[in-house]
Amino acid sequence: MKRDLWIAGAVYLTDRITKAFWGSIPKEGVTLIPGVVGLYPARNTGMAFSMLSGQPWLTGLLSLMLIAGGFLYLRGKKLRRLESVGLMMMLGGACGNLTDRLLAGSVPDMVELLFVRFAIFNAADVCLVAGCALVMADLLLGGRKKHG
Repeated sequence: MKRDLWIAGAVYLTDRITKAFWGSIPKEGVTLIPGVVGLYPARNTGMAFSMLSGQPWLTGLLSLMLIAGGFLYLRGKKLRRLESVGLMMMLGGACGNLTDRLLAGSVPDMVELLFVRFAIFNAADVCLVAGCALVMADLLLGGRKKHG
């Protein structure tokens, strides 16, 4: 896990950089690829899909507890490569969104898929989902040995 901590740092930094441009997105949004993706500034005061909206300290505390709990659980465990990369992506994304919750009381979202009705999201969200997918792929590909 320690060898891949740089991945969490890179995800966190990427998230902070992309969110720094959030304020420069016109309030009516902008299309990047017609019919595919655009940027639309939105604030999420909750967690995934606006769960627990309007309760920034509760979502911040819950996020902090999940991050700390994950660290305590994984401390000293030997992780396979794919699993470790996925977990570090999730850590970086979770820390990026946690920073916003604690400092601003909400998370700035900006990426909008134009071909489907879906939640507006940010770089941290992408890394959280991609990290989950990598961990699941590791499990499906036999990453965990069965114990008899």
